[in-house]
Amino acid sequence: MIRLRVSSDISPALGDQITGKEPTMIRLRVSRSIVIVCLSVTCLIVPVPLRAQGPSPSPPDEAAIRGIVQRYVAAREARDPKAIESLFTRDADQLVSDGTWRRGRDELVRGMLQSSARTGGHRSIGITSLRLLAADVALVDGRYRQAGLATGQDRELWTTLVLRREPTGWRIAAIRNMLPSVPSPAGNRQQPTKRS
Repeated sequence: MIRLRVSSDISPALGDQITGKEPTMIRLRVSRSIVIVCLSVTCLIVPVPLRAQGPSPSPPDEAAIRGIVQRYVAAREARDPKAIESLFTRDADQLVSDGTWRRGRDELVRGMLQSSARTGGHRSIGITSLRLLAADVALVDGRYRQAGLATGQDRELWTTLVLRREPTGWRIAAIRNMLPSVPSPAGNRQQPTKRS
């Protein structure tokens, strides 16, 4: 049984059940079936965040997605603008490790070619995880290696690619390249400084 406190000036629709200005307790009977339905709905809603990561792709989708990533690396190595362009959605974007944000396929192609010409070297992506976020959206994480750069140093980065299925097949919609950082020891985390 649920008890509600209802004020007569808030709920005049209760008519004769409420007299005067004093709050009145109203008893409502909640049937067992309503409680069961509410609990069932709650049980269905609560696991949704757990399912939000999505299922693994089917073998043909996984092969196609991995193939796009391999073709992307090969196109970058060949410095082939048409091959690079064909792998991206029109509205694709890329956030690179220096903070440059390339927006749109044309800007991506131009920026990638300039970067490859400036830094030289060879690039590779080792996929570490691949999953679907939705039936037509995939998330790929990997180790992004740049070796033999003009600076004489190699770079190890993380990369995340978002791919979207289009009528012509899977295409890259976004790339995020990140430099790995070393986490602070658990007991020695730096606290933000206060400014006066």
